[in-house]
Formats: sequence, C-alpha cells, structure tokens
Amino acid sequence: MPETRDSITDIWGRRTGYTGQWPTRIDEHLTAEPDHWVQSACVLCSNGCGLDIGVKNGRIVGVRGRAEDRVNCGRLGPKGLHGWQANHSPDRLTKPLIRRNGELQEASWEAAMDLIVQRSKELIRQHTASSIGFYTSGQLFIEEYYTLGVLGKAGLGTPHMDGNTRLCTATAAAALKISFGTDGQPGSYSDIDHTDCLLIVGHNPASQQTVFWARILDRLAGPNPPQLVVIDPRLTYTAERATVHLAPRVGTNVAVLNGLINLLIEADQLNHEFIKQHTMGFAELRKTVEKWTPDRVERLTGVPADKLLAAARIIGSSPTLVSTALQGVYQSMQATAAAVQVNNIHLIRGLIGSRGNAILQMNGQPTSQNTRECGADGDLPGFRNWDNPAHIEELARLWNVPVDKIPHWAPPTHAMQLWRYCETGSIKLLWIQATNPAVSMPELARIRKILQQKDLLVVVQDAFLTETAKLADVVLPTAIWGEKTGTFTNTDRTVHLSYQAVAPPGEARSDFDIFLDYARRMDFRDQDGRPLIGWSTPEEAFEAWKACSKGRPCDYSGLSYAKLTGGSGVQWPCNEQYPNGAEHLYTDHQFNTHADYCETFGYDLVTGAEKQPEEYKANDPQGRAIIVAADYEPPHEEPDAQYPLWLTTGRVVYHFHTRTKTGRAPALQAAAPEGFVQLSAEDAARFGIREGDRVEVTSRRGTATEPARIGGIEPGLVFMPFHYGYWDHDEHDKRAANELTLTEWDPVSKQPHFKYAAVRIRKVAGAPAAAADTPPPAKPSGQVG
Repeated sequence: MPETRDSITDIWGRRTGYTGQWPTRIDEHLTAEPDHWVQSACVLCSNGCGLDIGVKNGRIVGVRGRAEDRVNCGRLGPKGLHGWQANHSPDRLTKPLIRRNGELQEASWEAAMDLIVQRSKELIRQHTASSIGFYTSGQLFIEEYYTLGVLGKAGLGTPHMDGNTRLCTATAAAALKISFGTDGQPGSYSDIDHTDCLLIVGHNPASQQTVFWARILDRLAGPNPPQLVVIDPRLTYTAERATVHLAPRVGTNVAVLNGLINLLIEADQLNHEFIKQHTMGFAELRKTVEKWTPDRVERLTGVPADKLLAAARIIGSSPTLVSTALQGVYQSMQATAAAVQVNNIHLIRGLIGSRGNAILQMNGQPTSQNTRECGADGDLPGFRNWDNPAHIEELARLWNVPVDKIPHWAPPTHAMQLWRYCETGSIKLLWIQATNPAVSMPELARIRKILQQKDLLVVVQDAFLTETAKLADVVLPTAIWGEKTGTFTNTDRTVHLSYQAVAPPGEARSDFDIFLDYARRMDFRDQDGRPLIGWSTPEEAFEAWKACSKGRPCDYSGLSYAKLTGGSGVQWPCNEQYPNGAEHLYTDHQFNTHADYCETFGYDLVTGAEKQPEEYKANDPQGRAIIVAADYEPPHEEPDAQYPLWLTTGRVVYHFHTRTKTGRAPALQAAAPEGFVQLSAEDAARFGIREGDRVEVTSRRGTATEPARIGGIEPGLVFMPFHYGYWDHDEHDKRAANELTLTEWDPVSKQPHFKYAAVRIRKVAGAPAAAADTPPPAKPSGQVG
C-alpha cells in the first residue's frame, strides 16, 4: 500500500533494513484522488526515480513511486513528492515575448520565430554559423537533445553548443573518458546492496540524492552494514554517519586522495595481476604519491594522520567498494585530477566490473547524461571522438551531410569560452534553453552585463520569467515535465520514459516542437534534398537516436517506447548482447580505450592540453584502463589579510538549482525560504555574529547578504547555498552566492571553480531573520552538494 508521510520533516522515510535486495516502499503525495495515472520519472535530481503522475480533470494532483522500478523501488524524496506543484504556478509563461522599446511584450509564435530565423540567416550570411551559440540544459529529454544536436552540428554547423551540465557534470565525463576511454558509469546503484565499503568524496547524498541515501541508510540498518568513508570539509548528515570522516581544507582533494593511494601501495593492498594485465601507468602513480605521507597530508590538508590511516585500512581491506563523487570534487581545484584518483583507487585494487563494485561519478541533473550522450554539450553523439576522422564520417553518413559540415576542426566550445565569445562579440545570437545562468553562473555581475550587450540577441526558452529571461530579447514559453513525452537517463545508465500527463498552459510548446519548427523554417536539408530532421514525433526521434547510438558504448538499439512502458527503467547498453540492459560495464576488464573506439586521446591534467592522436596510437592501450597520476597544486585564490576566509557553495535538500520550480512548490519553499551564511562558532565569535544576524559576504567580485547559521563547519570556512536569486526578491538586495564566485575553471573538464573563493564577512544592520514556517531538520537543510 502507498505510504503518505511529511517528507519535509521525515526526508528519507522509514527504514527497511535489508541484505541482498532492497524492499519495496511506495511513497505517495496527493491533493485529490486521481481519475487516472500516467507513467513518468522524477527530474529533480540525478537519481531518476520512477513515479506515476496522478491526473484529475486535466490537472496533476499528485505522484506516487513506482514499486517495480529498479532505481527507487517506490520511494520518493521531498522534491519528487512536491515539485510537481510548480506546473500549476500562476506565473507560468503562456505566450512568446519580444523586447520592444526596452520592454518585453507579448507576441505571436509567428513573430517570435520569424525574428529568430531571420536573424540566424542574416548572421550566417555575414559572419558564418559560428556567430550563433546554444547554451542548453540538463533538464530536457533525449529526443530534444538529439534534435538540437543534429540541427546545430549538421544544420547550422556551429561548434558553439554546450549546456549548464558544464557547471555540474563535465568533470564526471572527463574523468571517465580519461580512465576508461569513454563516458559511462561502470557500475550501478544496485551495487550498494552488496558492497562492503562506500567511499563518498565531495558528495552529500543525504541532501542531494535523498532516495539514493535512503538506500544507503537501509543497508546501514540491516545485517552486515558497509563501512562508510566520507571526504567533505563540512559535518554534513552524510558525514555524521561515516565510519571515518575526513574534513580537508578547501581545494586539497588531490593531496588527500594521493595520501590514501600511497597508503594502499605501502600496505600492498593491491591487485597486482589486474594492474599488470588490465592497466597502464601504475609506475608513474607510485612515484607521484610516495611523498604524500600521512604527516605531509595532515600539514597541508588538516586531515589528521590517524584518520587518513583509518580510512586507508578500511578501503584497502574491503573486498568490494562503491565510490561516489560530486560537486565537492567537480567544482573544486584540480577537479578532473581528483576524480581520476577516485578511479585509480578502484583500478589498483581491481574492484570494477563486478557485483558490489561501482564507481559512480555522480551527475548533478536528471538528464545531464543525455546532454553528453546526444551531443548537446559540444561532444559528438554516441561518445564519438571529435579528433577521430572515422567517427566524423560515421555521423556524416548517418545524417547524410558533408563531413566538413560537422564542426571538428578544433575542440568543441565549452560553456565558459562560449560566454567569453558572447562578451567579445564573436557570438551574436545566444539561444538559452531551460537554464538560468543569471543565477547559476559564476561572477553574476559579468553575466548580467553580457546578457544586456546591445549587439547580442538573447533567446530564452523557459516556462517561467527567470532572472535570465527578464534580460532576454525573445522569450519562448515551454512545456515542462508532465506536459510532454520523452526519455531520459540517470546516473547509473537507467533509461526512463516519461509520458505527457496534462496539456501545457496557454500557448506553451515543448522544446522538441520548438526545435522542429526552427529546423523547418531554416529549411535544413541533407545532401539528397530531404529535410535534415526526418522525424516529427518524440518516438520517431528516439528511433533515430537508437540508430546513432548503435555500436557505441551507450547503445540504445534494443530499447523502444514499448519496452520502457509498464515496468522498470532499463539500463544501457541494451542491445542483442544485453537485451535487458547491463548492470556493469567492463565485466571482462576490457575497457573502451582502443584508439579506434575511444572518445578522447587524453589530456595533460595540469594544462588541459589534448594529446595528439599519433601520440596515443603509438602507445595504444588496446583495452587497458589508463592510470593517470596527478600531483597537488594549490588553489589560485587563497585567503589573505584583506579576504581572510574561504567561501564554498552548494545546495540544500529542498531546492534544485535556482529554485525555478522548487521555489514555486509551497511546501519546499516554506521549508527553505531563504539562503544563509554558515560559519563556525569560532568565526561567529570573532566577528561578533549571532544566529540569524544578517551577514555581508564580500569577495573581489561582489557582495551578497544572508542571515547567519552557526555551527557544523570548520573555522575559516563560510558556506552559502547557490539557489537563491531575485525572481522573488529585491534585485538590488544582492543575495546570490554566485555574486562572489570565480570566473575560473578546471583545465580539462572546463568546469567552473564554485567551491572556493577568498572572502571577508561582517554583520550588517537589520533584525535577525525569522525562522521558516516549517523548520527543517537541523542537519539535512543546507548540506553541501
């Protein structure tokens, strides 16, 4: 029977301790009894929980977890149970808007699309398609991403396409490519059911993937619980449950991980046969880490030597291991280098490709895996290699376009460079879909200035008048989850089908239909004169994507809408060899590193320089995993006399990204109505700050003010959640955390460094902040992502 609970105060629900198989527990939240249910899955974190949408009289009235789904076995978190209420928000966009005389005014679809198309054609004539850029999302469906990828790469031929996935999961992709040859998580969530040890690095699943954390809690509540090693600078709820918690100084992840690897090597807790037969690069790793003794790690990172030794003993003695990493790794100094060291731990111990062993380089968004797979983030569809002529030729044949039409003369433009091209004027049309960079990008004053440049036409495709949409020249109203049909893939490669349950409001259209309309109006055609986009429905687009993915690591060729209807989501690869999907990649310890198959030829982890194909082919790994060492480098901005504290940013359990949807769900907004500045008791006393006092945080880039929250953090470190912007707040009262953050990024993944900046703080006048109507639990709210 479905269970109803107050998921705001009881975030993870009752415990169902187990061993071997996770029991079913069906979570449900309804505001009325539905007249029918529609199959879907949750899109408010990267876990991808299967759910059904309850519909009554053409409106969504609630959701329930799908008991048969392999991801969640019926469970849902607070965002999944409440986030759907944003669909009915009274401030939904229902008509296109065009800026006229400095103001956004309602317009027809014909006028809006004609303006975009005419400007596109004019720019192509005058400046080539390289004057057009796309900044997309981790929120769309496969069918939409693939359509966008084709029209951008084979229709326009622009290299300037990336997503906000650059801010959250680019490092995951980069690390997987470097170690294993291509993107794709080697293991599954189900490995949690069997593992003896979990290593959680820069990741707070208790807050960010609440159902994933419930699975871990249930293992901990059952017989033979796994040991838990957590690396996080803050005492999060996840860290509180750890067997060993390592709390390093910000920006020192590589030093800590090198210290762990050194101890594993010293203790000879290695799989020598695996290293010899299935890897390359171990000698350089040994040489690099040998100087990272426990004492040296302690001096640099603040992690006590005895704790580092305890963590290494647990990891080294465990017969199985599941490791996870997220933004505490991806958005910090040496992001890719640190993520690769997590992979290296598994490789030197030979713990990969089997039950209970998983590397989960977690995603931050529900469909960001598909941005990467489908080529909407700049990479080529199907994890193809932009520097491999044979891969370009495959796509040219598939799309029936000339090889030279597909941009491959240089690495794809990453988001941070894309914004720089807008700033310098070489990109003159920027089309943004389902993301809100005016709150989520670093150094917001700069982003606002770019969006308001006179010679840049900004198109925003969204369901709400976000902070970004308010600065646009054209706004296109979109359907959102529940109002359109499509598929998406979660972190552990599980593909779900989400059916349309209700109609979108007013004249809002799906992103899929908007892309089709643009392609038709631009008259994109293949070499035989046929329309380039040969599909008109989501299911037809999915069939086209299957053809593109066939034979590649992310092979969807065995999937169909029919196969995805009625039961659980199914993992890729799904094909003739794996008709029901595959829980593990690399079960034979043959990796995707062959020169003719791999997605990348590698990078220099310090400079980010891509290695030449000739260099890679001369030492072709031929299926061996690649162990890449990295030494520690200090952050490029550190505290000093003027800015004496570290700032780090993250997320809270009740909100997603910039609150565009969760801020419009009453229960979620009431639980976390405003941001905060978290600081230690020592720093609070030093600066004369009490709980709830308004605190002004200033960096070299800007200022933000929020109420104080004291405790649960190391001295010298300040934390702010990044969700809070200005759509429901005075824009002159700066509060967004990204007013403060750095315009700097990892050399390999190009992911921005949100996790460190030097700041100063002071108490400002004003009464202490009022408590939320529904006080959140003491620990989970405000946990770092």
